Order: sequence, then C-alpha cells, then structure tokens
Amino acid sequence: MTKVPVKIKKLKQNAILPKYGSAQAAGADLYACMDEAVTIEPGETYLVPTGLAMEIPEGYVGLIYARSGLATKAGLAPANKVGVIDSDYRGEIMVSLHNHSDKPAAITAEERVAQIVFTPYVAADFAVVDELSDTNRGAGGFGSTGKK
Repeated sequence: MTKVPVKIKKLKQNAILPKYGSAQAAGADLYACMDEAVTIEPGETYLVPTGLAMEIPEGYVGLIYARSGLATKAGLAPANKVGVIDSDYRGEIMVSLHNHSDKPAAITAEERVAQIVFTPYVAADFAVVDELSDTNRGAGGFGSTGKK
C-alpha cells in the first residue's frame, strides 16, 4: 500500500491525530477537539473543530466522509455529504456535521466524528466545442439505464 506524507499541525494541545481503525482502512478517523459536549438538534448543522491543520501534498485531496456508525446510529453525517480539503488549504480542518434524524444527538470531546481519505486527482482542461461524441446512452439522465 502506498503511503503519502501529510504534514499535520496541532492548533490545540488536546487535538488528536487522525488514526486508521485497521491496517486496510481507507479512511483515517477525525476527532472532535472541544472543551465540552455539543448537542446537535434535528435538522441542525454544527461545525466540529478538529484542532488540526494539514499540508496535503499537491496533486492530492483530503475527502471528508461520514463514519458509518455515527451516521447510522445517530443520524450525524457531513452536511455537504463529502467535504473537500484542497492541497492549498492551511486552516483548521472542520467537520460540518448535520443531524438527519428526528432526535437530538450529542458529540463529545475527543469523539470520532468523520473520516478523511486522501486521493490523487486530475484537473480538467476545459474546452468549449460545438458537438460532443455520440454514445448509446446519449442525453439519457436519471434512471435512463433502468433499475436492474
């Protein structure tokens, strides 16, 4: 497995470094860095600080995903579904957690709130054209390929 060096700066002394839950885990857990628990009401979004800033290598992006247990059991998942941390961002990593459930949900200090996956990306070189190539699907959109 390829490892990419990511420099991390602790912005708060009690910040917890990301940790992988297993040897083959794609995402490293991000931890809440707060002084006290916070309750997120149904339909509410709260920015959870991690107390960390990162220097993600150029050509890579950090993608913030939900922790499956937190999303399934408490209804808490990133408000933007997938957070994007660009390689030129140097501010604090914040997790925008949204409560999708109908019950208040608490986040405690040092709780695992999301996971970050590092992946390479390619940038597009956009070109305006008069025509696009034909395909079997064509302009068929949502559901056009069938259910099975």
